[in-house]
Amino acid sequence: SGEITNKPFLKEIKKYNKKILLSTGASTINEIKKAIKILGKKNLIVLHCNSAYPTPIKDINLNVLNTFKSLNFKYGLSDHSLDKFIPAVAVAMGASIIEKHFTLSRKMKGPDHKSSLLPSELKIMIDEIRKVEKALGKKEKEVSPSEKKNRRIIRRSIVAKKTINKGDIFSKNNLASKRPFDGISPMNIDKIIGKKAKKKFLKDEKISI
Repeated sequence: SGEITNKPFLKEIKKYNKKILLSTGASTINEIKKAIKILGKKNLIVLHCNSAYPTPIKDINLNVLNTFKSLNFKYGLSDHSLDKFIPAVAVAMGASIIEKHFTLSRKMKGPDHKSSLLPSELKIMIDEIRKVEKALGKKEKEVSPSEKKNRRIIRRSIVAKKTINKGDIFSKNNLASKRPFDGISPMNIDKIIGKKAKKKFLKDEKISI
């Protein structure tokens, strides 16, 4: 973060053609854009960062990750808060790298220990990230294996709202939809309305044509 406005340093770093983590603590978006222009996007991952130790929750500003996403470069989070769950939220927002300080004791000498997680807290943080990664799944919306058994229970079928005699015309007045789904879907009700009943249907009986 401290070198983001050091142009000679950034130019020297780029010469190595290695992957670069650019931390952005205490930076403006314009400063970040200028640094990216020097470094290029090819090997770069930009870390959203707040350079307060520890960072207050109100100053973390995770919505910056949405700005980074819109600018079309890889990004992550360098988090100096004492929160164990913020990094998992960042992963849900597309962060591909999480940087977090941890320590054996916050009583140890040095500036970073007071803003670092203990090993047990770090484990919780990692577990939460792993859960988020699993929960993110894939982009396609489809019926998951765990919910397939409930499709029949929660969906509805077209049934008789009241007794319908053979020859009666199906209408909104004598049709209803009720669970479970093992008949004709209410999505097809327009194909039913106006047709004649080929048999007698009792109240709540599933309609067939």
